[in-house]
Order: sequence, then structure tokens, then C-alpha cells
Amino acid sequence: MSVAASEALCVGQSRLTAGLDRLRRIDLAAYQAVFGKLPQLTAEELISVAEQVDLRGRGGAAFPVARKFSAVLEAVRTRKRAPMVVVNGAEREPGSAKDKMLLLRSPYLVLAGAVAAARALRARLILVGVTDAVVARSVSEAAAAEPGLARIVRVMEEPDRFVSGESGALVNAMNGRAPLPPGRRADASYSGVGHRPTLLSNAETFAQLAVLAMVGPEGYASAGTPAEPGTVLLTVGGAARRPAVVEVPSGLPLGEVLDLCGAEPADGVLVGGYHGSWLPEHAAYDAPISRAGLAAFGGTLGTGVVLALGRDSCPLGEVTRVAAYLAKESSGQCGPCKLGLPGIARSLAAVAEGSGGVDALDTVRRAAAAVRGRGACSHPDGAFRFVMSALDVFTDDLAAHLFRGGCGRPVSNFLPLPSVPGEARLTVDWTLCRGHGLCAHIAPEIVQRDRHGFPVMLDMPVPPWLERKARQAVKMCPALALRLIPADPAQMDGQVRRGRKARMLSAGHDPDADTVPDLVVSEGWIEEISSEREIPG
Repeated sequence: MSVAASEALCVGQSRLTAGLDRLRRIDLAAYQAVFGKLPQLTAEELISVAEQVDLRGRGGAAFPVARKFSAVLEAVRTRKRAPMVVVNGAEREPGSAKDKMLLLRSPYLVLAGAVAAARALRARLILVGVTDAVVARSVSEAAAAEPGLARIVRVMEEPDRFVSGESGALVNAMNGRAPLPPGRRADASYSGVGHRPTLLSNAETFAQLAVLAMVGPEGYASAGTPAEPGTVLLTVGGAARRPAVVEVPSGLPLGEVLDLCGAEPADGVLVGGYHGSWLPEHAAYDAPISRAGLAAFGGTLGTGVVLALGRDSCPLGEVTRVAAYLAKESSGQCGPCKLGLPGIARSLAAVAEGSGGVDALDTVRRAAAAVRGRGACSHPDGAFRFVMSALDVFTDDLAAHLFRGGCGRPVSNFLPLPSVPGEARLTVDWTLCRGHGLCAHIAPEIVQRDRHGFPVMLDMPVPPWLERKARQAVKMCPALALRLIPADPAQMDGQVRRGRKARMLSAGHDPDADTVPDLVVSEGWIEEISSEREIPG
């Protein structure tokens, strides 16, 4: 969803969206008028108020904020090293716009939560990681307008990939490594950015923390349910006639939000983003907006994404597009990502095209089960949830594709997918191809052979981790029939532009060469930037 196009709506009393009904962007003076002064709380006080309302992270994992804060505090005391505070604004879920909306339209609220945490932990530096240049400028300008913030806030623009928003990937990027999830469990609370204890949460979480500090536990709990107090930010899109970021009290029926945004559930509604789950129409209207409420209907709150399909698009075709995107966006660090996700996407495509039949569907189910719980990060598990819940919900559409070759509806692309400049895909010149099969041998993840021995390409751009193999397959094709072409011809303007695509199509491109941010956190840099800096009071 385009952030610029998304409205900020509210059901009930506004908190995170306060002032946005009358102001396009809340500047420093407006922030002070709307929200007032931020109270200064100790670490113990912040932990206590977060525990009282069971404040959870809003980036998808719903980790208890008090536990994360306590872990950082313990690491600071044990290691005797100053901590870092990191705001994760790398919102890489294609259907989500809530963090971007906050950083663009109410940046001081997010920074207030980060400042409250930095004060309590005695951190001298706040890093804000983003993937969008406009968002980076918004935060930088907000910090520059307030001398206290200007001294301690730094914005780091990171590579723009789905997995780059994962906390471990963001830490890696800030430390000068490839922006990929670590292959093993990493605890940023103990050793994160600059190998220091790091408090890392997404933008909405820090905004919630600021509101909690301002209104206190009782005021915070005056909205929502007793078990899950407070409000929730949702990004409603897909076939919605009025796409928007909506603030709602937890416990509100999802149907009220769908009606507000003109989103017809029809075949189903996706909740929680592309690592989330599909809900059938009746459940989508009745399910309460809370972690427990959605879980009772088989859903997950996740990143707060709500995408409705409507009645004018083929559900299976939409799911197939996203499955290919998830396969392409994996980090390629483990078997489930390198082989499992492309296999799922390939078999789903065969079912959607009406050519795969029950055998292809069985392959989808077996491949999805095989990746679950076996990945180096949570990406394969999220893809499993997305695909398997779709097969459970879209049973009528699935039957139409299996037994009638299709449902008769076009794929309207209601599920948003980003267009990435510089991506390329493999294609075959069929006037030259002789079915040697070497390409399928070199890059089996993206090329398979049909029953006649000819190559069948997975309909997706070449993932970064397969670029070398793709170039090798092109170079070694005996018939010179294999090509790398722009994934989005509209971006080319008749020629190969400079940038990642030009490098990829040359033999000398290193896929990791463009993944290191301009600003890399080092110990010397931290010491230099932290010296003589005080957290604003």
C-alpha cells in the first residue's frame, strides 16, 4: 500500500493517531500541544508499567516489552557496557503502512518512546533503521528541529527486502554485514548493534510506550480489553475501497473495521500479513481484534495487516503470486528457503493454472509441512501459515481449479507486491532451446524440466542468493537460449539502467556488494557520537 495514499482513521478515542484528523503532519509545536510533556521514568518504573498492561511488541512476534527491557538492563549490568536503543522502521511487509505512517506523520511520538527508553537505560544513542528515503528524511528533520534529539538520534537507511525487517537482519545491517537474519538464534538484548546490549522494537511499539508513559497504566487500560489493554494499529488494504491505517481498541470486531474501509470479505480476509493467516468470511466479521480473539478463529494479529480480496479476483492466483514472492525474498540460508519455498510456489502455480491436479496439491501440502519448524529463521514458518490457511479457506476455488481448470476470475493483484528496481528473471528463447537440461541442473531451485525435458521457469525474479547460478546457467547454455531480462520492463526505459540490474547482468557482480549501509556502526563511531551527549530531559 502507498503510504502517501493511506488515511489515518480511528475508532473510539485516538491515541497514536491523536491530532492526525486535523493535521497532515505533527511538527514539534503540534506534538507538544497534542501530547504534552513526556514524564521521566526509571528503568524499574518503565518495566513496572509495561508489565501492568502486558505491553507487547507490535512488529509481529508480540514479545513482552517488559521482558525485553529487563533483559537489556541485566546485560548492561553484567557486561558493564552502555546500551543502544534501536527503532525498527524497516517495515518490509508489503501490505503494512502503520510504522511508515507514524514516522511520516507523527515522528515525535515514536521518538518520545525511544527517548523514554534511552533515559531509563542511560543510553546515549538512538538509531532509527528505515528502508525508505522519504521516511528517513522525515525522521532526520524531526530530530534536527529539537536540539536534544539532534544530539542523540541517527537515521540509518537499510536495504529494502522482505527479510531485512527482521530484527536480526537489521542488527546485521547496522553492523556492516549482509541484511539477512542470522542463521542461529541471536539475542540483541545481550549483544546487538555495535555488540552492545540493544533494545530493539518497531516504531509502533515505541509509540505505544510513549503513550503508556504519558497516561499511566490506568489510563492506558481504559481502552481495549482487560486481557489486552490499549489500542491497535491496523493497515487495511487489498480490495478495500478506502485503504487506511486504522487505530482501534483491542477487542473490536474486525467486521466494523472492514465496513469502515469498504472492504468486502467475500472469499476470505488475510490477517497478520504474508506470515499471517486467512479467515473465511463469517470469521472475518466476528473475530475480535486481539491476539487471543484472532487466534480463536485461526488467525494471528502479526503485523496488523488486514487484506480483503473481494469477489473480483481469483484467490488461488493471488496466493500463488505471494508464494512466489516469499520464495524470492528468502535469504537462501537453509534448505527450507532454498528448495522448499520455491517448490511450494512451483506446485501452487501448477494448481492455479489447472495443469497440476491433485498430485500438485499434494506436493504443496507435503512441501509446506516439510519446511515448518526447520528454517534458520521464522520465514519458512510464516510462509507455511500463509499457504496452508489459504488451502483451508479457499476450498471452493481450489476445487474449481482442480476439476474445471480454473474459477473463471482474473488475478486482479489485490495483494500488494513491491516492484524492485534492478531485478531480473530467466527466460528462454524457444527458437534456440533444444532441451539439454543443463540450466535445470545448475539452478534447480528456479528451473525444472517438463516431461519432454524442456525447462520450466518459476514465475518470479531471480533471488539475490541465486544470481551467481543464474549467470552461470546463461553462460553455459549449449544452445545460447537462456536469457536474463528485466523483471519489470517498464523500469528500463529501453536500456539497462545503472545500478543493481546492470551489475547483475555483468560477470563481476557480487550480490552482497550493495547490501552494506552507508553508515556502519563501529565501536569508535559509537564512542565518538556518544561523547558529551546527554539524553534530552
